[in-house]
Amino acid sequence: MPPRQHLLGIWLLLTGSLIFAGLALLLWLDSTLALDGSQRPIIWILALAPGALVLVLGAILERRLFRPLRQFQVLLARLVAAPDAQTDYPLDGWLSPLQPDLDQIRSGWRSDRSRMRQAHEEGAARAAYIQQELESLLQVLDLPLLICDAHQRLLLFNPAAQKLFHDQPALGLGRQVSQLLPHTSLSEALGQLPADGSPRQLLLPAESRWLRCELRRLGARHGGAMIVLHDSTTELESEQEWRRALARLLPRLRGHTGALGSAAEALAHIENNRSLQQRFEQAIGDESKALTELVNDLTRVLESQQLRRSSLEETWSNDLFSTLQERLTAQAITLTAIGIPVWIRVDGPALLSMLHLLIQNLSRELNVSSLDIEALLGNQRVYLDLIWQGDPLNQQLLSHWRELPLFESELSPRVFDVLSQHDSDLWSLKRPGDNRACLRLPIPASSRGAVPEDTTPLAERPEFHDFSIAELPPPDTGQAQTPLEQLEMIVFDTETTGLNLRGGDRIISIAACRIVNGRLLAQDSFNQLVNPQRDIPQASTAIHGLVDADVTDAPPIDIVLPRFRSYVGSGVLVAHNAAFDLLAVRLGGEACGLSFEMPVLDTLLLSRAIDPTLEGHGLDALAERFQLVFPPGTRHTALGDARVTAELLLSLLPRLHARGIHTLEDALALQLWVELEHKR
Repeated sequence: MPPRQHLLGIWLLLTGSLIFAGLALLLWLDSTLALDGSQRPIIWILALAPGALVLVLGAILERRLFRPLRQFQVLLARLVAAPDAQTDYPLDGWLSPLQPDLDQIRSGWRSDRSRMRQAHEEGAARAAYIQQELESLLQVLDLPLLICDAHQRLLLFNPAAQKLFHDQPALGLGRQVSQLLPHTSLSEALGQLPADGSPRQLLLPAESRWLRCELRRLGARHGGAMIVLHDSTTELESEQEWRRALARLLPRLRGHTGALGSAAEALAHIENNRSLQQRFEQAIGDESKALTELVNDLTRVLESQQLRRSSLEETWSNDLFSTLQERLTAQAITLTAIGIPVWIRVDGPALLSMLHLLIQNLSRELNVSSLDIEALLGNQRVYLDLIWQGDPLNQQLLSHWRELPLFESELSPRVFDVLSQHDSDLWSLKRPGDNRACLRLPIPASSRGAVPEDTTPLAERPEFHDFSIAELPPPDTGQAQTPLEQLEMIVFDTETTGLNLRGGDRIISIAACRIVNGRLLAQDSFNQLVNPQRDIPQASTAIHGLVDADVTDAPPIDIVLPRFRSYVGSGVLVAHNAAFDLLAVRLGGEACGLSFEMPVLDTLLLSRAIDPTLEGHGLDALAERFQLVFPPGTRHTALGDARVTAELLLSLLPRLHARGIHTLEDALALQLWVELEHKR
């Protein structure tokens, strides 16, 4: 059906032409024929009748046929794009007899979809169970885990990996591992893994960390690999410290040993020279003493290294205190935990043994059988206080306790070694506000904070895996021929200080979400406020609600855009009225040397191409047409608009397919045609 404005123009033109032609004919007849009073009304009616008839007929057709036809067109579009939409207005006019048939078609279509959905749910019940078990395992697995396909695209990552790469926008399903860990050695190792699944080890730098990678080939259909990551920074630093200590002690040890041997040999050959013998005996004594000190130093290095090899683990303070109370029962010592429990990061066995020893010595020294213990949060530390009624201990006694061994063994670590392992020390002080004193030990705090982690399942769980990504074409396949459903699409939106981008208006908010394998990933998003380094006009604030105070502490565009470019990766950009948002990021990119030359899909142009006869292709109009909902408060926010644009694109895809638009190349050609038509 032709556009409404075209039909309206034709109708008004035809009506006006007939009326003017009738008036001209009437004037000519009136001047040519001598019409009397009874003939003139009849001639007037006959001359103006065609124009009036077309005017009335056009109004009737618009009301009874053309408007119902447009409604019917919208209903068909909604039925294809959003078949489960429930609120539809009825047909009227001459198409109203079709309403029962349309209801029957719609009811049958929805009934078929319901049965298909039910069959799919029943058939996928076992898969859902396996998925839940897998996700439960992933949640408790402490080691970061990545699984990629044969083309090194991420199929799975667990929460530990998400925590490790929390500041990396390149972490996401379907993204290349090389975007997350850009090391040629990793890509080569993944391509050369043995098929029998035997592991390969790799050490990689990652900013300020060292990651030890264990790589295994998976026997799955996708032929991918599993990457287990371990942060080895602390271990390597400890290893280096151990090597430095040995490098310092061993040459000195060799020197004193050689000097001792030479002195002993010389002494054996001296006769009848008592003075020289005494000098060599003195030298042997001095060397023996120095050698003894060096052996003691070496022993301490060995003892401390034994502890350093024990990793610090997340521990709930009440669990530590309960275990300590059980150990003290045999000594008839009562330990009472007070205060609010917290998470701490400690070597549990070593710290328990040290606290046990210190409490036994406290009990003997102070002659007390009851102590309190409390964990206090400090600045990135937790203070463990052993509390008693009385005065603080003197420093001399604490110095003696630092040298006490934990066990009755020659190589037993000392209290000082455990303190060093936790970067801690001992001191005693008076507790403020009461007549009590304490022995205080600062220990590392945990990043979990002061409350246990909530293990309640999320209502909407993050998406950590999608093995169907392995079925997508290889990354080196030309994007132009890639089906639209198989594209990685980054749907983005910006908010700016105004509409005059070339005149100085700038981005104040940029957000994006990702569509992978035809699905909008619920938890995969980029959302960042930007400091425009200029004032936000009130007229712009009235639209997006952002004021200067909201962006004062936000990073500038030259910090945000590189992170956004990393998030986009090799994906296809999508936006609604993309010309504006694309200009905003390209102008910002020019200032920091970034290029945004990837393909861009515009949902505004695609909608115009699909429904050229319908009016209203703005985001609000299309959201209403396809029953897409903005959550409260998200309209005119960058992330809210980006998410609805993504849902709009997914609604348009089946209608594009119905018109033969299957690949990215087809969609770009369609957009170009719409732009050319719009400029005419």
